[in-house]
Amino acid sequence: EITLDLENQLASLDGGYEKLTTAMSKQGEQWHREIDIVINKMKTEISRIKVKHRDILQKHLDKIKQIQALIKQTLLAIEEIKKSTEVSPTIEYSSKIREFSKLPPKVKIALPTFFPKPLDHEKLYNMFGQITPLSTATEENVLSLNQPNTSVRELLDEPELVATIQTGYEKLFSVTYLNEDCVWTFGPTKDIKCFNMKGELLHTVSNKSEQRPNDIAVDSDGNLFFSDGKSKSVNKVNNGQTEELIRLQGWRPSKLCVTSTGGLLVTMISDDDTQCKVIRYSGSTEKQTIQFDDEGKPLYSGSAVIKYITENRNHDICVADCGAGAVVVVNQNGKLRWRYTGHPSVTKNKTFIPFGITTDSQSRILTADHYNHCIHVLDQNGQLLRYIDNCDLKSPYGLCLDNNDNLFVSEHFKGNVKKIKFLR
Repeated sequence: EITLDLENQLASLDGGYEKLTTAMSKQGEQWHREIDIVINKMKTEISRIKVKHRDILQKHLDKIKQIQALIKQTLLAIEEIKKSTEVSPTIEYSSKIREFSKLPPKVKIALPTFFPKPLDHEKLYNMFGQITPLSTATEENVLSLNQPNTSVRELLDEPELVATIQTGYEKLFSVTYLNEDCVWTFGPTKDIKCFNMKGELLHTVSNKSEQRPNDIAVDSDGNLFFSDGKSKSVNKVNNGQTEELIRLQGWRPSKLCVTSTGGLLVTMISDDDTQCKVIRYSGSTEKQTIQFDDEGKPLYSGSAVIKYITENRNHDICVADCGAGAVVVVNQNGKLRWRYTGHPSVTKNKTFIPFGITTDSQSRILTADHYNHCIHVLDQNGQLLRYIDNCDLKSPYGLCLDNNDNLFVSEHFKGNVKKIKFLR
């Protein structure tokens, strides 16, 4: 399988790079068209100025010629008086020398000047586009994934509500599993709180930026991670001490998850709220960027909305794109596999808007349908298997699973975390 994958990558190499050069050529053609438009616009402006210039000169010339005609007419009249033997015309004659001595001003109109701006090749290069560097991601191949699964767990006919944790929050956001007795969660404040199954508060971590985090996650060692939109950072809490792991520029971290290899996947939104991408990190090092499909189109909606993320057991990367109303799944190389936009239902009549997302030990995908108050359970290929809608769920928001595939759901407006058993 690894050999076949590498051979396929090599086979598609020329085609992929040809698409890049074609895209550059199209950009060049677009630039040429835009430059022609600018030049034609300037030429039109020059023609307009020329007409105005001509009109001013012609108007002044007509005025001068009119004065010349009056002078000639006056000279002829004087010549007639000189030849005349009558006295009265001479007596009545009034000299126009004073009138004609007031010469009209000379008109000097300077031609417009074109100042070509110097070409800044560096700026032109940056404006034309950007070539991202090669992004090489190496993933450990776990042989056990390819072995027959001896512990197949089927879906329960009727999911069971095991426990309800009352957090006291007016609004509840993400939830992440710590161990058999504890979950981390947070509300609209700077505090991230750890509760046991009885709803007792065990630990509190405060965000230094004084605002609520965007998301939380826990690694296999029990370290807490949280993303902070205000400081544009991802932070790690180890033994009560908070350290900044990642700081972004031009982007804000949104949701995050810990991968099977201990790295991080982070969804992030551009500062102008027009773009979204997924970055894979190993520690603080950026390893992979996932943003566009094979046709160069964005995989995710650009608006600054909720985009929870999780990694499936088969290494697929699953994003619940709230803005697009879709679950978007790519493989570990960032290639689009499928999109799920909901399933026709008589009872689920509101638009499918996915919030939280998680996966179970059988590679099933669970996502929170916030406005239809239920959970969609999908197989790894995006086919709907069932709904979880019998545990009196209200506005489900964040999702996570424990090591026994028990589902934890945060209810946004109730402030509760519900523990649900849905597998045999």
